[in-house]
Amino acid sequence: MFTFIIRRILLLPLIFIGVTLFIVLLMQLLSPAERAAGFVSSEAQLRNLPAIIEQYGLDQPWYVQYWNWLSQAVQGNLGFSRVTNQPVLTTIRERLPNTIELAVLTIIPTIGLGIWLGTVAALNRDRAADQLSRVLSIMFWSLPTFVLGIWLLVIFYGGFNLFGIGQISANFARDILRPEFERYTGFLTLDSLLNGRFDIFWDAIMHLILPVITLVLVISAQIVRVMRSSLLDTLTQDYVRTARAKGLSERVVNIKHARRNALIPILTLSGFTLIGLLNGAVIVETIFALPGVGKWLSDAAVQLDYAAILGGAVFVGLLVVVGNLVVDILYAVVDPRIRY
Repeated sequence: MFTFIIRRILLLPLIFIGVTLFIVLLMQLLSPAERAAGFVSSEAQLRNLPAIIEQYGLDQPWYVQYWNWLSQAVQGNLGFSRVTNQPVLTTIRERLPNTIELAVLTIIPTIGLGIWLGTVAALNRDRAADQLSRVLSIMFWSLPTFVLGIWLLVIFYGGFNLFGIGQISANFARDILRPEFERYTGFLTLDSLLNGRFDIFWDAIMHLILPVITLVLVISAQIVRVMRSSLLDTLTQDYVRTARAKGLSERVVNIKHARRNALIPILTLSGFTLIGLLNGAVIVETIFALPGVGKWLSDAAVQLDYAAILGGAVFVGLLVVVGNLVVDILYAVVDPRIRY
C-alpha cells in the first residue's frame, strides 16, 4: 500500500507540468496582440499593445514564456486577474468557499439519492419501480444542465418569486460587508451562524436551493444507473449465493453483503463528481449568478483574462491531480486487488 501511494505521489509534479504546459501551448494559438489584450485594462493601454507585448514577453518563444510564468507560479504569484481586479490567488481564496458550499450541499443528497434509487431499481428488476427509476434517470441525465436550471429559475423565481439568484438578497448584502460581521471561515452559511445572524443564514440557503436541485437531479441520474448495474452484477456472485444458502435473510444478503461491494464503482464516481464540483460548476454558477470559481473562470475566458485562465488552470489541475490520488488510495483501501 505504501509503495502504491508513493508511486502516485511521484506522478503529481509530472501531471502538473503537463497540464500547465498544455494550457500555455494552447494559448500560443492566439497572436501576441490577442494575448496582450488580456492584460489591458484601459483604452490607453489598448492603443499601446507593443509595449504590453514587450513588458510581458509575449513575443518570446513559448518555452521562455512558460519558464517565466512557472518561476513566478512556484513562488505563489499567479498573476493579476482583470475580471476581479485583484491577484489570482486572492480571487481563488475568496471564491472557493462559495464553490465548496455548493459542492458539499450537492454531493451529499446526490450520493444518497443515487444509491437509494439504484438499490431499489436493482432489487425490483423489471418491475414498476425499476422501470420508473430508469426512465427518470435517463431523462434527467439527458437533460442539459443549463436547460433544467433555466426552467427552475423561470418557474420558481420568475413565476412565484421564490428562492432567488446570486449569493444573497440585496438587503443582506450590505450587512455582510460591515466590520461587525466577522468572516471567520469564508463560508457565508457558517459565518452567519457564528455571528448569530440566522436571517442571513436562511437567506443564503434559499439562494442555494435551486442550484443544488439542478445539480442533484442531473448528477444523481448517473449514479442511479451505475448503482443499479453494479448491484445487479454483484447479486450474481458466488458469495451472495453462498450467503443465501446459509439461511441469511434476503435483507441481510442484499444490504450487508451485496450492496457493500456494489458501492466500489460509486466511490470512484462520487470522488470524480466532487472534484468536478470543486472545480466550479460553471454553467450552474453562471445561470444563478453565484460568485464561485466556475463563474470567475467563465468570465475570464470570455474577457480573455490571460493570468486568470492560467491561474485557473493551475487550480483545476491541482484539484484533479490531488483528487485522483485520494480516489486511487480509497479505491485501494476498499478493494485490495487494486494495489497489485
